[in-house]
Amino acid sequence: MKYFIYSIVTVVSLLLTSCNHDAWLERESQENITDEQLWNDPDLILANLANYYDRIPYLHGVFNTGGMTELDDAMWSGHFDQNSKNNFQFGDDYGRYWDYDFIRHLNLSLEKLDELGTKLSAEQKALFKGEIRFIRAYVYFELVKRMGGVPLVTETMEYNFNGDPTPLQLPRAKEYEVYDFIYEELEAIKEDLGGNVDSRTRANAMTATALQSRAMLYAASIAKYNNLLGSPIQTTGGEVGIPGTMANDYYTKSLNASKALISNGAYGLYNGNTDKGANFYDMLNKKNSDEVIFAKDFQTGVKVHRFAYDNIVKSLTEDNESSSSISPSLSLVESFDYLDGSKGTLRYQDEAGNYIPYENISDIFANKDGRLYGTVVYPGTTFKGQSVSIQAGVALWTSGAYQFSTAGELGKNYSGDILWTGFDGPRDNAQDVSNTGFYIRKFVSDASAASTRGTSAENWWPYFRMGEIYLNAAEAAFELGQADAVSYVNKVRERAGFPANSITNLTNDIIRNERRVELAFEDHRYFDLKRWRIAHTVWNGSESDQNAVVYGLYPYQIVRPGHEDNGKFIFRKIRPTRFYQARYFRMANYYSSINQTVLNNNPKLVKNPYQ
Repeated sequence: MKYFIYSIVTVVSLLLTSCNHDAWLERESQENITDEQLWNDPDLILANLANYYDRIPYLHGVFNTGGMTELDDAMWSGHFDQNSKNNFQFGDDYGRYWDYDFIRHLNLSLEKLDELGTKLSAEQKALFKGEIRFIRAYVYFELVKRMGGVPLVTETMEYNFNGDPTPLQLPRAKEYEVYDFIYEELEAIKEDLGGNVDSRTRANAMTATALQSRAMLYAASIAKYNNLLGSPIQTTGGEVGIPGTMANDYYTKSLNASKALISNGAYGLYNGNTDKGANFYDMLNKKNSDEVIFAKDFQTGVKVHRFAYDNIVKSLTEDNESSSSISPSLSLVESFDYLDGSKGTLRYQDEAGNYIPYENISDIFANKDGRLYGTVVYPGTTFKGQSVSIQAGVALWTSGAYQFSTAGELGKNYSGDILWTGFDGPRDNAQDVSNTGFYIRKFVSDASAASTRGTSAENWWPYFRMGEIYLNAAEAAFELGQADAVSYVNKVRERAGFPANSITNLTNDIIRNERRVELAFEDHRYFDLKRWRIAHTVWNGSESDQNAVVYGLYPYQIVRPGHEDNGKFIFRKIRPTRFYQARYFRMANYYSSINQTVLNNNPKLVKNPYQ
């Protein structure tokens, strides 16, 4: 190779010595961009930043249809070739993230800006560096919440080919040291991010504050609840586990960050529609951006996603047969309380086990938390202004009991104008139609052609929004014993249709349920249950547990001529055939395992517990 390069250089040198046109020799390349050009051109730097923003990691977020079906909020009802999502255990590597290539790119960019960005104004350079440092802090948050303490690398590391790699083999930082680094980095860059004050898609001071609110709450929870386990999950060097004495300081930092956002006039809980269910769905519309603090944007013709294509209600598909992959669970639906304050358990049977008949198919959901409508398409509702056709079959009164009958094809009538099975199912053991009786509404765009291949959807993904910030404040204040904690929860509930001050006695269970219903499908639940150290009790592998197993609720129209219940609707709880195995979260899953190749390359790395 050296010879080849040398030969090319020699030939080029000979050619150049015979050329007398100095101007030609001094021309800038029209094809290659030099480092000096890149790091002095704001447009090119922005293009680089766009790539970094696009690489911000997530687990079940950013319209990850498959990931959203791996917990207790939903099951997979798409193509059978991916039914493993209904038949899997959390592996030791579940959620693993170890992207030090990305860290290197970010560190290199910071160094190049300092070294070569001489033509940028001080404000431009500070802004670009602030954004890169924000993204780096975000990446370290994704690392620490999955892996525990990780090596803190803040500058590029180069191998000098001397045969000794030990200078590149850094040990893992303590878990709390990574959280402290995140907080301090974000604090340091806030003033530098002033140029993005009006942006919802680039980092600004309030975006940094939102990440502080979340990250410090995570650190506080681990400091408290890990140490309440009978056997705390920890390593002797502190790579895993945070001292319990640090919890209150982290809770305080989280609360202060949340308060700063709540008091900032640029953000607020969206409440522009008097219909509380529609209001919750509308909240994520780009036009209603006061709710959203920081988002990943999409635009037709530039960058789109296929979440509507994958999940629109079966009968409303526009040009695709493959749809309706996410089937929300009965457990999630019942997490939404009734507006009178009673628990959200649906009343489909009386105490004696008899089915309760309803005049209308939607009556069983009447007076529910408005967020249910904004999150789930359930029987008797509409989407895109069209009624959905969700009915499993008919209930025939035979020999003193109901016999349930379903049609061989969707949309077929039983007799006359009596619907047998709706165009939207539900249908057991089928693909591309709900297997639980519910469809997802949240994040499914209602824009024209959003579910088509050629157009797709352009609604954005919220990384941070005010609903979370209020609940972060509530949790931190509650843990600190502050009386105003309940006010933050009530503010969120009032937006959902509950009367003012609907909660008077706040508990941990209420806070945790509020997070489940407010933040459903937003990439929070997996990490919330982990940081509270209750994931192993919720997803306990029990085949009879409603949170470990996804259940559905199938509506049937009664066919009982001459009886007062004829034409009414009853509901039947079922376990979908496609859902094979209960979710089982083990103690080893609280921290993802480190890849063995990584361990082999760096003997200074300590394995995670149970690995």
